[in-house]
Amino acid sequence: MKRLRRYLVAGILVWLPVGVTFVLIKFLASQVDKILSIIPDAYHPANLVGFNIPGLWGFILAFLILLATGILAANFVGRGIVNFWESLLERIPVIRSIYAAVKKFAEVVFSDTSQSFKKVLLIEYPRKGLYSLAFQTSSQLGEVQGRTGEDVVCSFVPTTPNPTSGFIIIIPRKDVIELDMSVDEALKMIMSLGVVVPTWRRDQVAELRWKLPPDLPVTDGGNKQK
Repeated sequence: MKRLRRYLVAGILVWLPVGVTFVLIKFLASQVDKILSIIPDAYHPANLVGFNIPGLWGFILAFLILLATGILAANFVGRGIVNFWESLLERIPVIRSIYAAVKKFAEVVFSDTSQSFKKVLLIEYPRKGLYSLAFQTSSQLGEVQGRTGEDVVCSFVPTTPNPTSGFIIIIPRKDVIELDMSVDEALKMIMSLGVVVPTWRRDQVAELRWKLPPDLPVTDGGNKQK
């Protein structure tokens, strides 16, 4: 029975990730293909080319729309249109709150500025002695920093397995531990409920040091490890 159970578990570990990946890809492909509904049937790429790959044409069309929108929004005329559209939305009571929150979140996640998620933090939350992963969102807090009289940072503590929701925690910098893992690695750890743990670079260096001659220096980020 133990051997049978081991074989069954091994089979599940092979097929479960494959099945989940297939279902997710199929779902995303079906959602992306819905964008093709804006094109008349006579001009559908599948009808013009003669074959259809689920998700392919929808993805290409979505890519072209995003690219064209980005090019338009990056020039002077496009910025004027975007500013007019945003000013219009800001006059609608409920819509303006949702739009502003989503826009700010997208700017924080996708921007290349210092305000984006570029640092993974370890903070004591929800109480002292318990630790949570967090992302630094800002270090220039103006009135908050002035009122507290401390050097504080603003961090976003995501929920699991959905990292798009969470809590904003303002914490003194001295109580923050900056981690070496990247934002992508931290997101994988959060979404996997802590199952996927990234390898620490110091562990890799220690393993490399174990395999090399004792008198050969090993570097980690430009610093020699003695």
